[in-house]
Amino acid sequence: MDHGDGGFAIGWESHPWEREPDRAASRRQRLSARGPYEAAVPARIAEVSVQVGAELQAEAEDAVREITRFDAEVGGLAGRRADAEESAAELAPLASVLLRTESASSSEIEGVTAGARALAMAAIAARSGPNAQLVTANVAAMQRAVALADDISVGSILAAHEALLIGHEYAAPGRLRDQQVWIGSNALSPHTASFVPPHHSRVAADLDDLIAFVKRADLPVLVHVAIAHAQFETIHPFNDGNGRVGRTLVHAMLRRSDVTRRLTVPVSAGLLTDTSGYFRALTDYRAGNVEPIVRQFADASFRAVGNGRQLVEDLDRIYDAWLERLGSRRGSAARRLLPSLLNQPAVDVAYVENTVGVALSAAQRAVEQLEDAGILSRSGDGRRNRVWIAPEVIDALDRFAERVGRRGW
Repeated sequence: MDHGDGGFAIGWESHPWEREPDRAASRRQRLSARGPYEAAVPARIAEVSVQVGAELQAEAEDAVREITRFDAEVGGLAGRRADAEESAAELAPLASVLLRTESASSSEIEGVTAGARALAMAAIAARSGPNAQLVTANVAAMQRAVALADDISVGSILAAHEALLIGHEYAAPGRLRDQQVWIGSNALSPHTASFVPPHHSRVAADLDDLIAFVKRADLPVLVHVAIAHAQFETIHPFNDGNGRVGRTLVHAMLRRSDVTRRLTVPVSAGLLTDTSGYFRALTDYRAGNVEPIVRQFADASFRAVGNGRQLVEDLDRIYDAWLERLGSRRGSAARRLLPSLLNQPAVDVAYVENTVGVALSAAQRAVEQLEDAGILSRSGDGRRNRVWIAPEVIDALDRFAERVGRRGW
């Protein structure tokens, strides 16, 4: 493909606009909302020719190899420990915590921030703010998308959207939008927006074309993924949650291509390091130039692997130190809880009881042992609904956030 041959460039079409008569507006706002507006017409990409420069393609292929190597490295931790049962138990929490870091980063790109402590509290239904609850829902959406990776379809995209925004009726969870939306403007109409996605009458057909593109097998993986994501964001099929669902599509495609088998590599954390570049690359894509968005994903993948590798190393070091400090016999409830604390660093007695599968009294003893060993500390002074925190894990997650320049988790 010529880098600017326009094969991906959007077109435009006019639509009439009727202002809501009961909505208060200034004279300037009323004047700016007069007459028809222009909405995007996405290119049909199901069979489009795709070429990128040789140097960029090599970088993208290197990035894919790094993701695959990281996925294998974390899986290899299971064979490192002498105790096979303990090592098998360790892998799942590491995979889960990487999933949560990716979901949190994807949410932050959209301005939804929550600290590691708040997210941990939200996961056990302890007190947490609405942002933490949104990020927790994003975890569920990511899990839904990855689970359906073998059958990426409009239906699986709708399922991810429903998981993300269930209970938020304004977003019509699990349903395509039936109204015009626009991006980058607080105005009352799309006339002054920075981008106006296609009219809602086009969305279903545009998504069908995208799914046909997703199912192609003739494209380099990261080029394929980056273009599919950019096309999804251009279609903007939902009232809300488009960015987050569009990034779940990235991970479903990586899993479908066997680039990842165990992990959700925090690619969004890499994108979050340069959000302005990411949004510029989406604009360039809509002008017909695919290379900037491919480069963003290649760079983000390298950053994701570096930061993810550091996080895993931090958590592995914490886990080893816990084993030494605990000193309880193998198979005890306290020891069996340790792997879960890597992913869920806030617990109450009921959580311990259910996770480890012991009686209430044994769960209480396990928490006390972990508290005595300095692994857990009490959160708050209340006697009812008491929660314990694993502060070393919270600190490791906060350091991850700092490395990618995030304000929160």
